[in-house]
Amino acid sequence: MTTVLRIRHLLHTGTRLACLLACLALCAPLAAQTQEEPCRNAGNDIPAIAFREVVRGLDAPLGIYAVPDGSGRLFVLEQRGTIRIIEQGKLVTQPFLDLREVVASGGEKGLLGLAFHPRYRENGIFFVDYTTERGGLHTIIARFKRADANRAARDSEVVLLRIKQPYANHNGGQLAFGPDGYLYIGMGDGGAANDPHGNGQKLDTLLGKLLRLDIDKKEDSGRHYAIPRDNPFVGRNDARLEIYAVGLRNPWRLSFDALTHTLYVADVGQDRVEEIDVVTKGGNYGWNIMEGDICTPAVNKNCEHRGLILPIATYRHPEGFSITGGFVYRGRAIPTLCGTYLYADYVTRRMWGLRYDGKRVTAQREWPKTRYAISTFGEDAQHELYIADHSGGAILKIVPAP
Repeated sequence: MTTVLRIRHLLHTGTRLACLLACLALCAPLAAQTQEEPCRNAGNDIPAIAFREVVRGLDAPLGIYAVPDGSGRLFVLEQRGTIRIIEQGKLVTQPFLDLREVVASGGEKGLLGLAFHPRYRENGIFFVDYTTERGGLHTIIARFKRADANRAARDSEVVLLRIKQPYANHNGGQLAFGPDGYLYIGMGDGGAANDPHGNGQKLDTLLGKLLRLDIDKKEDSGRHYAIPRDNPFVGRNDARLEIYAVGLRNPWRLSFDALTHTLYVADVGQDRVEEIDVVTKGGNYGWNIMEGDICTPAVNKNCEHRGLILPIATYRHPEGFSITGGFVYRGRAIPTLCGTYLYADYVTRRMWGLRYDGKRVTAQREWPKTRYAISTFGEDAQHELYIADHSGGAILKIVPAP
């Protein structure tokens, strides 16, 4: 029975008080799940933007996430291993989750990713990606449950994946649920320079890949997840079945366009090129055969391009040295920004926007250089966007230019 019909039935058969209480119980979940509809693409011009500080006082923030419980709160990752809450524009003192005793932090290590289950409001489940040195350096993908609205149950951890890391860098770390309900995981190539183990192109390792898991099912093998039936390497004995796409070096932030569901991945370059990829199932994005749109200089000056998918956009060093991927803007506060993908460079503090029509980039703009070391972007329930200043410990909202 639909909610409307149930309410009508209660009004017809019940007392006023009982009806009121029941209606509140039925309507509250709907209100909590209400999310702003994404805006439709604007024209090709990309407008000026500005930044408004939301909070500061964070320790090396690396992630900004809207919690899907209707509260309007933002959750922020601190690299050291804590998840903090921003509520009504203020930073809650007590961490939502504190993993500092197990997280190996520093450089490219730390608490690197967070994703809330699509039904988080009902089940309280969320997932994290962190590095640990217990038993050797590993990436851990783990599931947790909340204890209450402001606190996770620390003892609820269930490890889904434990991935050995040969070096301390290129850990990737982004987690995101796709429109298909599956969990996507960005994994770097394992580190060092030029992918010395060739992990980007090997199918028997999870390193250098985009992974996709069905976390609502558990297989007989004892894994706390299942393999989606249409993952591209299902049925092959020479490949890890979790793999969704291959050929990544260090994917530093991925996102789905809230309107088109296009999957954008920003991949940090080696010595020459930073790149943005539009990732599709089974795609090979080139590393370490290619660095962006060129043959990887230290690996091979001449390479075979066939079968590889080139980036939709690149920039060269020294224009930037470490790309931070963002989101396609789908909010309402800046109508002419609608449909623009925003990204930045962590080192040079430059920031750009581009429009992609599904086949090519149709417009680009570079905004004035910021003073922020942008480590991540975030999106709230209204599809408004935020940045984190890693070195300054601040979260800022992207707002219309004055």
